[in-house]
Amino acid sequence: MPKRQYTAKMQITLFQGLLVSVVTAIISIDSHLEGFFWFRPIIVAPVTGLILGDLHTGLIAGGYLELIFAGLNGVGGTIPPDSIMAAVMTVVLAKTTNLSVEAAVASGYGFGLLMQAISTLVLTGFLAFNKPADNYAAKADIKGITRLCWIGIIIGALQYGILTFLSVYAAQDAMRNFAEILEVNYAWVLDGFSIAGGLLPAIGFAMLLKVMLKVQYFPYLLAGFLFSTFIPYDNILPVALMGVAFAMMSFFNDGEAKGGAVYDEEGI
Repeated sequence: MPKRQYTAKMQITLFQGLLVSVVTAIISIDSHLEGFFWFRPIIVAPVTGLILGDLHTGLIAGGYLELIFAGLNGVGGTIPPDSIMAAVMTVVLAKTTNLSVEAAVASGYGFGLLMQAISTLVLTGFLAFNKPADNYAAKADIKGITRLCWIGIIIGALQYGILTFLSVYAAQDAMRNFAEILEVNYAWVLDGFSIAGGLLPAIGFAMLLKVMLKVQYFPYLLAGFLFSTFIPYDNILPVALMGVAFAMMSFFNDGEAKGGAVYDEEGI
């Protein structure tokens, strides 16, 4: 079997590496506060792609990863694979190596697992804050508690910023060389990554359905399946609009069932 010809891809500049790292650190703060939901892959990947000059790749990667992480959420003290690092590195790998977006998704997911392990260690270290926090609470020292919260936020942001810079800029040549070796000598590995990347969104969505799917919601699933079957997948706007219509119907019907005045005869 002839070896594939490897084609070099873009080189990330120092400015781009720093900018991606700073943006990732800021987004990581929102992942704790959940104020704007910037931490979702559908936001992180396009922003990363925009910084690297390829919004199109960012949008495709964001769509894949949003489906993967739609059903992955931390419950109690559990920490799921990190969606922020997975989104950033999927776009970076797709831009700096010859990996397809699907293969980059499977590879980028590994960085999500890496950040999951690092976050577990960091959060375990935060146990040292328990005693000072108890002391501040006993004294009703709001400023002290606020200071501890900010220390934790800053440590978390630095954690993301440093790992992102090391992965995006400092290690890009090593990642490119590794991808080149796979591309030229072990193409079957990349084919496996592509297949895995294509399956991960389906697995993520299946996990979400396992939690959300109930008997009363089955008609929505059936209608959506039938609707999408007869519409070309290059135009999903009608399916999205149908979802909005169903959401509005459910909202109004729930309001009436609870006796709330969601709308009156003159309108909403």
